[in-house]
Order: sequence, then C-alpha cells, then structure tokens
Amino acid sequence: MQKRRLGRTNIETAAVGFGGIPIQKATKEKAIELIRIAKESGINFIDTARAYGKSEELIGYGINATSREHWYVATKSMARSYEEMKADIEISLRKLQLDYIDLYQMHNIKTKEIYKRVMSDSGALKALKEAKEEGKIKNIGITSHSLDILVDAIETNEFASIQFPYNPIERQGEDLFERANELDIGVIVMKPVAGGAIRNVEYSLRYILENKNVTVVIPGMDEAEHIRNNAAVANPFIPMSNMERDIIEKEAASLGTEFCRRCGYCQPCSVGIDIPTQFVLEGYLLRYDLPQWAKDRYMSLDKKAEDCIRCGMCEPRCPYNLPIVEMLKRVSQNFAK
Repeated sequence: MQKRRLGRTNIETAAVGFGGIPIQKATKEKAIELIRIAKESGINFIDTARAYGKSEELIGYGINATSREHWYVATKSMARSYEEMKADIEISLRKLQLDYIDLYQMHNIKTKEIYKRVMSDSGALKALKEAKEEGKIKNIGITSHSLDILVDAIETNEFASIQFPYNPIERQGEDLFERANELDIGVIVMKPVAGGAIRNVEYSLRYILENKNVTVVIPGMDEAEHIRNNAAVANPFIPMSNMERDIIEKEAASLGTEFCRRCGYCQPCSVGIDIPTQFVLEGYLLRYDLPQWAKDRYMSLDKKAEDCIRCGMCEPRCPYNLPIVEMLKRVSQNFAK
C-alpha cells in the first residue's frame, strides 16, 4: 500500500488507516479477526478514542494478537485538565495493552474557551508533554471540527498532527492542510464519507488522497469487506479520471442543501443547544448503525434538539444558509422514534 510520512512524527503510515468508532460493536473474536485482516491488507495505522466505548479494549486485543511492531496506534481523549488527561493516558495504555502509544491526541477541541483551557498551565497538554518525556506516548496531536482552532494550533509548534473532517462535501480544510504540510505537521482525515452521507466510498477516498497534503484517511470499519475494499484504494493508489471526479462532485453537490459542516458559526444557541453535535449524533443514529450509542449520548446532553424554541437566531449566522430550525425538528423526531 502507498505510504505517506505523518509529518514530524516520521511515522510512515499507509495512506488508508483504520477508524476505530464502529469496532465497538464487535465481539472480541471478531475484533481480532478484523485487525488481522487490516494488517494483511497493508493497513498499519489505527485511530481510536477514550470516548469510543469498548474500541480501545477491542483494538488492544487485535494488536496483541497480530504484531505490535506492525502498528502505529493513535488514540485521543476529551480530558481538558492536567489531572484528567494524566488519568486517561493510563487508562488508554491499560485498555490497549501497550507500553507506549504512538500518537495521543487532544480530542474535539470545539471552542476557544476549551482551547485556552487545554493549553494552560493546568491543562491537558501539560499531561501529554509529561507522558511524552516519560516515553508513554511518542507524539502529540489535536483534533477539532473548528477550522479556526486548528489554524491557531498549528502555529504553536506543540502538535505533530491534526485531525479534521475532509471529503468532497467538506473542503474547508484545504488551506489548513497546506499550511500544516509547510510546518511538517501530519494531516489525518476523519469523516471521509461525511458520516455515511456519501455512498460512493471508493471515489470519496480517492478524491481525498489526491490531496498531497493529506497523510492518512481513517474510514470507520467493522466488516472484512469494508477493510479490503478501502485498503484497495491505496494498493496501488490510482488518480481519478475526469469522469470519476465529475461523478463524486455531482454526488457531493446533491447532498449540500441541508448538510451541516460543523463549522460552529451558528453558535451560541439562545437556549444552550450545541447545534452541530445534534447533527453529528443524528448521523451516527441513521448512518453508522450505532443507534444505542447515539441515543445514549443524545440523552446525556443538557440541551437537545427538542429544546429548540425556534427563535431562528442561528440561521443568519450559517455560512451555508441551512434551515437549522427545521433540521433540529427532524433530529428531535428521529431520536423520538
């Protein structure tokens, strides 16, 4: 499989990696088999998270049943404080059954306030830097759906990688990726098929990998067929023809009318709803085949789509002119079923 260098980490990762969200549904035996198939298919990079249910634990079984030396393992935590992140690093090491983790990322930094907190003297970054000095992690990364936050983050010289959504619909990160490449920062692409909205998976993956600034794309996979098909995209990588590019761009255009890019410009909501999160969870409910996982997280929210008072203050802020009020009504109806 085509290999790409993950920035200053010097990790030579396969261009297609293993996204660890869906594997949480698998049994231990199936998880081991999926990781084995991924290895046989040329995949050597796995991305998971503390927030992904049993994903770390199951991936740990798979790694140890194959070959630790083959794998570059990335995980991430939504811990914001020094103490919380320090504890999560130990949990990840234990769950993954590893002596060290190749890349540990600050997960889903979605507001400037959270960013300031994790970067402070008592924030999560301090714990990650200590763990790196102790050899428990090798590299530090950051993930976000906020373009503005990552634009700032890459200039700090603190991060070896960034993780951001990118696909034929969501292309707002292209300038960010170019700057990251100039700074020798690896680029990990999440949401490569827009949470399942894009049906032509092969063309979407190839479209993404045509961007020379992208290091690795991490589609979520929980079936052997998905692993083999996705790995084949970079084994070898074949540039798209004009006809193929036209097909995927037309599909992307057809999805654009009511598709949330999670830019966050609609915030703050007058009643405190985290609007983009409503649509992310709806995607997991309808397209990722994780209904209970999505419902549990939806129900844990302080404010939900059903709390919308239809004030409409969010809609003028949306750069894509989405009918947010009606979309929130749809989310509420879907989670009520």
